[in-house]
Amino acid sequence: MVRWKLRRILLTALVIGCLLAVGGGWLGLRGWQAGGHLENAASLARELSQQVLDGQTGQARRTLEALQQQTAAARSRTGDIGWRAGGAAPYAGRSMSAVRELAVGVDELARRAFPALVELNPQTLLPSSGRLDLAAMRGAMPAVAEADSAVREVRDRILAVPTSGLVPTVQDAVSQLRAELDRLVEAISAVRRSGALLPALLGGNGTRTYLAVFQNLAEPRATGGIFGAYAVIRASKGEVKLVKQGPVTDLSNHGQPPLSLSRELRALYTDLPGIYPADVNLTPHFPTAATLIRQMYRRAGGGTVDGVLATDPVALSYLLKAIGPVSVPGHPTLTASTAVRTLLSDAYRRIDEPAQQDKYFAASARAVFDALLKRSVNPRAVVQAVNTAVAERRILFWSAHQSEQRELVDTRLAGVLPERETVHNVGVFLNDGSGAKLGYYLDRSAELTVGDCRADGSRELHLRLTLRSSAPSSGLSESVRGLAMSGDPYTARVLVSVFSPVRGSPLGARLDGKPKPMGGGVERGRRVGVLAVDIGPGRTRVLEVGLLTPPKSSGAVELWLTPGPTPWTTRVSSAPACGQ
Repeated sequence: MVRWKLRRILLTALVIGCLLAVGGGWLGLRGWQAGGHLENAASLARELSQQVLDGQTGQARRTLEALQQQTAAARSRTGDIGWRAGGAAPYAGRSMSAVRELAVGVDELARRAFPALVELNPQTLLPSSGRLDLAAMRGAMPAVAEADSAVREVRDRILAVPTSGLVPTVQDAVSQLRAELDRLVEAISAVRRSGALLPALLGGNGTRTYLAVFQNLAEPRATGGIFGAYAVIRASKGEVKLVKQGPVTDLSNHGQPPLSLSRELRALYTDLPGIYPADVNLTPHFPTAATLIRQMYRRAGGGTVDGVLATDPVALSYLLKAIGPVSVPGHPTLTASTAVRTLLSDAYRRIDEPAQQDKYFAASARAVFDALLKRSVNPRAVVQAVNTAVAERRILFWSAHQSEQRELVDTRLAGVLPERETVHNVGVFLNDGSGAKLGYYLDRSAELTVGDCRADGSRELHLRLTLRSSAPSSGLSESVRGLAMSGDPYTARVLVSVFSPVRGSPLGARLDGKPKPMGGGVERGRRVGVLAVDIGPGRTRVLEVGLLTPPKSSGAVELWLTPGPTPWTTRVSSAPACGQ
């Protein structure tokens, strides 16, 4: 699974090297010979990949040995005195030196990273019969750590290769290999981090208890959707069990005083996150939401948990691709292609009572959870599903143990709204303002464009947000229509919060081309503009917001968006840093 992903990236690196050498016939006999060795290496890498997937460890080891011979030969062909002399020649010399660095880098990967991938058993990263083999996981980590170090060293080496003055083929190869190495570092670092954290998280040092919450995307909240159902998960010595579940309404404060919130949170969200479990994630900063729901669970008599996990129906649908259809007693079978519609739309036609709906959501999550723990599944497919869900921020986790949280804080899994950044993040977060379940019918797209530099080095960003409702104009159940706070039970009211980059600010907004004042506040060093947008059935609304970055800023930007039932359509246009 994880190993498959790493192999695929490394194979791409070898293929790039092969194409580079074959396409660079001007390098002469040595280049042609090096290209032949790299072409052989690419073929062997494909064999190696299949052998490892088939569990043919002995054959994989022999193939790896042959592969290393080919990459070593390519390295040798580009390292003799003639090649080094050619590297001093004008124009062609830079490209020859770059080819040398690529050959060395590919050989280092084959010698120092591939062996760990061959020996790593992906089953050690997945539970079997509800238990994870913690000893096997710990035993696999030294090889992963060695591969991690090797890949980082190769990445640093390739990053140091000058790209100006290279022939286009070589320049493209350097750029592509850098991108693949970045992805490889991210993937293998995730495996290494998992190996360091999972033994403790899964009760290797004592029993752990976690609160899992399931986000209902039909009613949007900044992190995805309202927390509709919860489950309690207990982990001991690698064995994982779901021991309790119920609707989050069980955790309501029942007349107790609101939980304490900071002044800036109250200014943006009033006291609601400290009162209602469904409102703790009005903020996009997941550690805040997790801390509040943990306190509510404890105040409701549930005790103290070691962390909070959040997921949603789309993430469940990704897992269903890996584990197959899952039956839910008394309800339709969940499949990868139908789970989102079944849970977020069909359920409201079949079940009228909100409490019964919540029980169904909890039962569905439990059925998928049990299947994941107990079935024999394809490791590669499970990791693909989890990786995709984490990348889309559909799986979030917060640990009450500070040392563990520090390890997670820079990952998407943590859902942290950073107070410092090197790339300017613009957040677009949606909260339902109609008290209804109309979020299932929202189509969303966002465009972010970087403008010209100002005299002080700041620059203006232009955000264009398009929201369209595909809701019908009649026929929806009462539980979907909800409180109809927009004034029309079929009109969705969406509270759009636009978060500026750190130390930046919103400049103004236009809704459907007309100026529109925005409310606002500050959260974690970011100025926030808030606007309520009503979207009737079949209507499309366009919100445009200008934002200002801090002075002397780069032109690199990213969008952070509230996950929905369907993917966003996005386009981000970055620009060179000011002064370049």
